[in-house]
Amino acid sequence: MDSSFLEAVSKRSGENLNLCYQCLKCTAGCPTAPNMEFRPNSIIRMIQMGKKQEVLESSAIWFCVYCQTCGTRCPNEIHIGVVMDTLREIAMEEGIHAKEKNIHLFHEAFIQSVRRGGRAHEVTMLMEYILRSRDMMKGSLIPGVKLFLKGKFPLLPSFVKEKGDIKRIFEKCTKK
Repeated sequence: MDSSFLEAVSKRSGENLNLCYQCLKCTAGCPTAPNMEFRPNSIIRMIQMGKKQEVLESSAIWFCVYCQTCGTRCPNEIHIGVVMDTLREIAMEEGIHAKEKNIHLFHEAFIQSVRRGGRAHEVTMLMEYILRSRDMMKGSLIPGVKLFLKGKFPLLPSFVKEKGDIKRIFEKCTKK
């Protein structure tokens, strides 16, 4: 078994994945686990087993919403959200895309939305995604309009006060 992938992910994420003994608390608390091809605990096990290609091609790494439920429940304090983010970065660097069409474009639209204003703005994020992917999200139109009419999707974005801090954070994160 090749442990180089495990070592690389552990080093880059700062999480000691060798501590995972598959208690399943991460998966039991994960709100997106029912929609994942592989559950959070399975992703960790696959990393431990060196299944790099299978992990990086998995949609599961893109479904994580970084809610941190897994990290707070883990008896060994493994923050799987950090690991999933690391896996997404590696996949993008290596040009590996998930099986789900355009999921990486949605991720990029989200990141760009946060980069611009310090927080996600759903309307501009979705418009960017729709323009880049040409996915009109037809099934989401009616629920989206209802949420908009209830004031849940503000037309104009709100920005954090210290946009310079956001710029510095992104610059620091993108340095190699």
